[in-house]
Amino acid sequence: MISQVLARVDGVCGELVLRRVGPHHEIIANGVFLMDTRNGESERLMVRAAAERMPAGGRLLVGGLGVGFSLREALAHPSVGEVVVVEREPAVIEWNTAYLDNTGLLDDPRVRVVCADLLSWLPEAGQFAALCLDIDNGPDWTVDEGNAALYSSTGLALLAEALVPGGVLAVWSAGAAPEFTAALARDFGPVETLEIPVPRGEPDRVFIVIAGR
Repeated sequence: MISQVLARVDGVCGELVLRRVGPHHEIIANGVFLMDTRNGESERLMVRAAAERMPAGGRLLVGGLGVGFSLREALAHPSVGEVVVVEREPAVIEWNTAYLDNTGLLDDPRVRVVCADLLSWLPEAGQFAALCLDIDNGPDWTVDEGNAALYSSTGLALLAEALVPGGVLAVWSAGAAPEFTAALARDFGPVETLEIPVPRGEPDRVFIVIAGR
């Protein structure tokens, strides 16, 4: 199927490309596929699982706007009182309104969109009932080297401080990430892993831990 490049910009992580393939859109970073509008099953599962486990009525943070799947799922869940979306790429925010028909999502009064790097912004943001992170292709496949700090001991400590007691951390991954899950278990306790089959290769995964257990 023929692809059409709709936009190309120099982003924080390098070159970002938005392209259309048939009825779908894809976002590419430095030549590496990041996400598309075809399915979103694993992103929706990540948010739904976190919302089902978090203290009801609390704030849920979505790390990475992507193409809007996570935000849409959060707004649909009755346990979520407010959604804060942190996206460091201004172009991704712009594309969601200009190309992806997500203006209504971003304009919802329960939504706050922050254009910032999560690691820099989070220490002053207060606490959340849930953190849903879909910033990279997983802890072992980061968009750039700087993102690796998010999955380090320092990053996990920062995430733990940002959760209320009983709050939920959910992390999306395209792979098993055994070293990361071991670090989660060490710093948080038992790790629940949800697997989502994909057409080719190993399944996507969502790792879930509860603060204070």
